Amino acid sequence: MAHLLGGESLALSFGTRTVLDGVTVGLNEGDRIGIVGRNGDGKSTLMRLLAQRLEPDAGRVTKRRDVNVGYLDQTDVLDGDLSVGAAIVGDRADYEWASNPKIRDIMGGLVADVDWEAQVSSLSGGQKRRVALAKLLIEPHDVIMLDEPTNHLDVEGVAWLARHLKTRWRPTDGAFLVVTHDRWFLDEVCTDTWEVHDGIVEPFEGGYAAYVLARAERDRMAAVVEGKRQNLMKKELAWLRRGAPARTSKPKFRIDAANALIADVPEPRDTVALSTMATARLGKDVIDLESVTLAYPSATAPADGARPLLDNLTLRLAPGERVGLVGVNGAGKSTLLRLLSGEIAATSGRVRRGKTVVPAVLSQEVRELDDVADLRVVEVIQREKQTFSVGGKDLTAGQLVEQLGFTNEKQWTRVSELSGGERRRLQLLRLLVGEPNVLMLDEPTNDLDTETLAAVEDVLDGWPGTLVVVSHDRYLLERVTDHQLALLGDGKVRDLPGGVDQYLALREEALAAAERATGGSAGTTAGAASASGPASAADSASGGRAPSDAAGSSRHSEAEKREARKELSRIERQLTKLTSQEEKLHAQMAESAEDYGRLGELNTQLQGILAQKDELEMAWLEASEIVE
Repeated sequence: MAHLLGGESLALSFGTRTVLDGVTVGLNEGDRIGIVGRNGDGKSTLMRLLAQRLEPDAGRVTKRRDVNVGYLDQTDVLDGDLSVGAAIVGDRADYEWASNPKIRDIMGGLVADVDWEAQVSSLSGGQKRRVALAKLLIEPHDVIMLDEPTNHLDVEGVAWLARHLKTRWRPTDGAFLVVTHDRWFLDEVCTDTWEVHDGIVEPFEGGYAAYVLARAERDRMAAVVEGKRQNLMKKELAWLRRGAPARTSKPKFRIDAANALIADVPEPRDTVALSTMATARLGKDVIDLESVTLAYPSATAPADGARPLLDNLTLRLAPGERVGLVGVNGAGKSTLLRLLSGEIAATSGRVRRGKTVVPAVLSQEVRELDDVADLRVVEVIQREKQTFSVGGKDLTAGQLVEQLGFTNEKQWTRVSELSGGERRRLQLLRLLVGEPNVLMLDEPTNDLDTETLAAVEDVLDGWPGTLVVVSHDRYLLERVTDHQLALLGDGKVRDLPGGVDQYLALREEALAAAERATGGSAGTTAGAASASGPASAADSASGGRAPSDAAGSSRHSEAEKREARKELSRIERQLTKLTSQEEKLHAQMAESAEDYGRLGELNTQLQGILAQKDELEMAWLEASEIVE
């Protein structure tokens, strides 16, 4: 693979703190790399150095002369005075870009619902993010660097971006670096992982799941990691074996190694025990919504005839229930949380709360800490209680805040000086020590790194109350909740037995039905009726065909998927038989250790079985790609 760019002996310090110390890394064609690490360890700094947006104190960055690098900042850098169209395509004529099917697909996937003539300054955070992504992705970059690209994107937007990055180049062409806390996204698009910590960069093969497995094995062999972090890693591995990532895209024959590694690890949550504790604390009634309708607030009321945010909804939350809410931005997820918490009232219908219900809400803005801005972290928790019982152990306030990543030094930092991620961690801990029995989390992953997310999940694993989570982070949703509900934007709430994958399939069906009902134009306009909008210009350049049609033409039919599923079952049965034969041969070889003639015969048979397994594993991967 051809070398694209790299850094040699990079070093950078801020004040007395060394962020990177003698780091050497390289990026080749075909690399798909995710960068992970704790907040402040230098993930974004490393990427800015490689993009030559920041000068190192020592070392150098080199790149091939013809390499074109595209960079997505974590913060908004768009000119707010520009229109959406001008921000994305500049002053280029419509025909210059609308005739390109790849650009039409990007427009349809990211800015189909954004007004083409609107000023950038008038857009929401999520819309600005999608405009910035569209501006970057329509250019023919050789290397793309993305700093928190999933921030402000909903589940559907994250899934689209993952599909785009996986199909943007051929496997041996192009390269990208991505910094994100979205672990599902890392696992979906990355083939390698760089961990930035203690001034160094440590590479791992594979995405987030492979990184977790490799790091756990490294830590076991080195025996240098403290007990708390080791336990967190074990629980993370247990989830990888039992959770949604293992059910969907991870080959079963590749999970065997993880199963052997963590065979003695308990379930992440003792569901029966937690349910019993929750029932004891809550009683039988938690929150019931009966035939509830909630109209739009007057300030945001749509045109007459539009459906209300919630329409004749009946929902019952049980003691210990863990439910996740998914839906596009504006579907009413946060509004439903406010209704459940009692912050707003229903337009009609009945909301009934149990007498023992004590709700707590983690909002997106975390403004609840403003009243304790002058206090230190540990003092905020000490105001609630001096000692706490967690998992059968008594902990002091200092020990408790340390469990969520506040070191001895950080415990005495004033709240006003904390970063966004640290404030979110502290507020979550503050809510938990207040002993609520119904906890509602609105986008809890914002500003948190992957290690902190694992710590938060560990805390929630032992929490026995009712949990309602709104998040675009599907990994977190499937990790801490037992089932998910979808708000599809029609005022209805639908159960999702198939999880987030089922939600995405429902959205695709809804968009396809809307296109058929309107002659193929729905979902592809960019919100502008004039010919300058991306949908209208794209239609004229492609004979009226919508961008999604081009994208959909490559999908496999249901018949092909059914055949592929049958093939997967057949291959898995054969692999099981071959594995059994392999184990018997190993046992026979151990018994015949001194009979060299017999040992040679057995080894020949073993090599034949291993060759068959390799062929079947390749066939399994090919069939799984069709199913997915």
